[in-house]
Amino acid sequence: MSAKIEDIVNFLQVSDRLTTAGQPTVEQYPAIAAAGYEVVINLALTDSPNAVVDEGSLASNLGIEYIQIPVEWTAPTLADFQNFTSVMDAHPDHKIFVHCAANKRVSAFVYLYRICQGVDELIARQDLVKIWTPNQIWEKFIDRTRSSIRDDCGKI
Repeated sequence: MSAKIEDIVNFLQVSDRLTTAGQPTVEQYPAIAAAGYEVVINLALTDSPNAVVDEGSLASNLGIEYIQIPVEWTAPTLADFQNFTSVMDAHPDHKIFVHCAANKRVSAFVYLYRICQGVDELIARQDLVKIWTPNQIWEKFIDRTRSSIRDDCGKI
């Protein structure tokens, strides 16, 4: 039986073009390709729990562009978020699958990115809390980043 994309830990389809999740397994990667995802963005570190060895090659062999933006769990930065927005903005017409170890980093980044895209903050927050309630480090990062981007979303 082949793996289903919906079985990836903390899977959340945000829109027709954007899905977030925790770390997919080697066996789940073909389901990502079969679902038509053209880009995978990984916000986890290479030594994160359950990290897939040589994930970039795995994605590439399936015809998926792979981009890793390693975000330190205990020290996310505005520069990390700016790198993420640059990658997202560089792929406006692509179907994108964004993951980290457990979809916590990702859900925070996607929440902030969606606000920049004009999504109502309450709607974006609902998707964030479907995955987790950010801890103190991440809530502080979210607040600080939201303040930084409030007037500058289009210029990040």
